[in-house]
Amino acid sequence: MREKFYTKGIRFKCQGTGKCCKSEKLDGYVYLTLEDRRQIAKQLGLSTQKFTGRYVAKTENEFHFKHLSPHCPFLKQNQCTIYNVRPLQCRTWPFWPENMKNQAWEKDVKKVCAGIGKGKLYTMHEIDEILKSQQI
Repeated sequence: MREKFYTKGIRFKCQGTGKCCKSEKLDGYVYLTLEDRRQIAKQLGLSTQKFTGRYVAKTENEFHFKHLSPHCPFLKQNQCTIYNVRPLQCRTWPFWPENMKNQAWEKDVKKVCAGIGKGKLYTMHEIDEILKSQQI
């Protein structure tokens, strides 16, 4: 078994650039759990049903934000307007399963995310726990 590239941990602190909230292509989704939808709806003063109808689509039994534009509908001037109730997918960036392969980390994450190498040192154990939290 290959050793994880993050055995010594990874420093990360969001720099607030909004880059991770923008999609160059319309093929990425921000997936939403039921709890995500409930919390965001409450923040917006909507019922979960109204929020879901207005902002959410369902593809292959997975709920996600509709693509209203090339970026998250809640990104305004590079700031998240629902930051305190942002979805699990957003809260766990950059520690996504697809990112935690050395090649993907170097090519797709490290080069574009200004927060890598800054702030809190996440231990391998903490990263593994974050990864487990995303398993549905």
